[in-house]
Amino acid sequence: MKRLLIITSLFGLLTSVAVLPQQVADENYSPDIGTPAYAAATGPLVYIDEGHYNFHTKDGRYLPFALLLEKDGYRVEGYKGAFETGSLNECRILVISNALNSINAEKWYLPTPSAFGREEIRTVKKWVKDGGALFLIADHMPMAGAAADIAATFGFTFYNGFAVDTTTAGPAFFTRENGRLGENLITAGSNENESVQKVVTFTGQAFDIPGDAESILTFDDRYTLLISDTAWVFDSATKMKNCSNMSQGAFMPFGKGRVAVFGEAAMFTAQLAGPQRVPSGMNSPYAEENYRLLLNIIHWLDGRLQ
Repeated sequence: MKRLLIITSLFGLLTSVAVLPQQVADENYSPDIGTPAYAAATGPLVYIDEGHYNFHTKDGRYLPFALLLEKDGYRVEGYKGAFETGSLNECRILVISNALNSINAEKWYLPTPSAFGREEIRTVKKWVKDGGALFLIADHMPMAGAAADIAATFGFTFYNGFAVDTTTAGPAFFTRENGRLGENLITAGSNENESVQKVVTFTGQAFDIPGDAESILTFDDRYTLLISDTAWVFDSATKMKNCSNMSQGAFMPFGKGRVAVFGEAAMFTAQLAGPQRVPSGMNSPYAEENYRLLLNIIHWLDGRLQ
């Protein structure tokens, strides 16, 4: 009975989120970042994957992500096609956000096969092991399922569900005060101005991390993972998994390279939702420090944060 009540209470909230009008990139989002890491257009090259039916691309929903990095001096380009060692060697950081298999480009229900071929996954793994830097972002189902294989090659376990707060509606808050925001190199930054005290996420998934990884965003027992066969459809058959101690963001060294894995994508962009153009993402009034976390992640992947 308790299980059914949880599903029923969450259904209205999640349905309202699912039918939210189309969100567009907030091209005017431009926070003050202080002194850029590099002079304009002189920093390392960052690729944003666009070759795997990605829900987020450089000039699309992840435009604010790209603009923020460019403001910090990085060069940002879209990466089209399959991953190949020669092409990957041209960049410092590879960003993969919400990749999908072709069958799920418009059909968000099971099966959710890998967005990447086995040879591509081997290529990316070796590239990172040899010194590359991977920023893997995979949201709720079906994106979590599509990225499960590439995540697994680095030791992360995705569950292809929706991580939700069973006690209240709205975004998830990870703070130093509530203990859900980890104290580590990335949240500390290189000085007081880069320190992060609060991060806000917008649904997404939860995952298990390998022993060598360090969690940045950690759920407690008020969060539950809803695992269904169709995105945004929840009923008495929906599987549930308590999210206590599961992560929504973690990082680790891998060979000579570095990996950062996150289970929510909106937190790293800025969007305007619906006719009222409601800020959603880094531009949300609740998420004023999200941009700082993003820059700290990029600086760590780049090797600037040691």
